[in-house]
Amino acid sequence: MQHTSGRGHGALTRRGGKGRPLVLVHGLMGRGSTWSRQLPWLTRLGEVYTYDAPWHRGRDVDDAHPISTERFVSDLGDAVADIGRPAVMIGHSMGALHSWCLAATHPDLVEALVIEDMAPDFRGRTTGPWEPWLHALPVEFDSAQQVYDEFGPVAGQYFLEAFDRTATGWRLHGYPKVWIEIAAEWGTRDYWREWTAVRAPALLIEAGNSVTPPGQMRRMAETGWRTTYLAVHDAGHLVHDDAPRAYRQAVESFLASLAERS
Repeated sequence: MQHTSGRGHGALTRRGGKGRPLVLVHGLMGRGSTWSRQLPWLTRLGEVYTYDAPWHRGRDVDDAHPISTERFVSDLGDAVADIGRPAVMIGHSMGALHSWCLAATHPDLVEALVIEDMAPDFRGRTTGPWEPWLHALPVEFDSAQQVYDEFGPVAGQYFLEAFDRTATGWRLHGYPKVWIEIAAEWGTRDYWREWTAVRAPALLIEAGNSVTPPGQMRRMAETGWRTTYLAVHDAGHLVHDDAPRAYRQAVESFLASLAERS
């Protein structure tokens, strides 16, 4: 059962636990509900919140703002500010990008970062190769097996938890044209300046089958303020689901190191 935080921001959901705030920030086409397999152990390490980003809150939930990284970061900052204490931002892909941009612009809100399979510079890369596939997705899937057939076993489980549940199946919780526009922005700008401005400890986890341009996450580790880098060679983009043991060990060790410093 989900319990929305009583601190005033509907995009943030308290999931249990006590101690330092841990905010889980999903990737493009994801949702806070997709962190279900990580909640049992994370709630033993802190007070866990999941976050639903704009344009990922349900097909019938609109956002009047223009699509931009700045819009995402502003909304995320409002959510984290409602907690009342600096948080450890645990971000996957798009959520990792927005988390380090938040740390750069509002360092008072961020204690530390977990950056999973995301890099600062996708310039020149277009969404063209995967746009036809995304546009061809049905609005609603009528069975779980149809979702698995489309996305595979790991991503299939992820999307079953992300999509809106209906009386007849699972419905996309947003619009492909909007998701494409979000990703297209990354092909027009880079975020190195934001990364090098971060002054919070960071754990960087790169998938062996990464979506990031080669070498960029290692460069992030070399140029970051206080970083730990891990490559999980047998994992795909959803490292936390595809290689859960390696991901858990890395995050637990990182959070323990924060406790030792405090």
